[in-house]
Amino acid sequence: MRFAQDRTSGVNVIRSYTPGELRVNENVFRHPVIIAAAALRAEPSLTHVTDLQAAHAQRILELEPEVVLVGTGGRQVFPDAAFGARFLQSGIGFEVMDTGAACRTFNVLVSEQRRVVALLLV
Repeated sequence: MRFAQDRTSGVNVIRSYTPGELRVNENVFRHPVIIAAAALRAEPSLTHVTDLQAAHAQRILELEPEVVLVGTGGRQVFPDAAFGARFLQSGIGFEVMDTGAACRTFNVLVSEQRRVVALLLV
């Protein structure tokens, strides 16, 4: 049996996602969240990708990402182009995908110690 050192101690890791529920470390969320390696912010007023506003972008930018992921629920739905433009104009990578794919991508990028922030709709 091989053991590997856990390099994620003190880092937010998405443990599971099912429609309507997201498990980050040992916490369960049933509403959207903004997550980074060392930050986790609930966004309970956000219900759909069309609700994204400049204030959401600002909360993401405060975390100083190099890559932003938006998980839009069970299927990929693109937000208003102006939302993504805020990141692209700042030289920040911006990707939109379904929430399951965003969770997997987040975990990979965090394990590579990248400055990734994900906005995940559950």
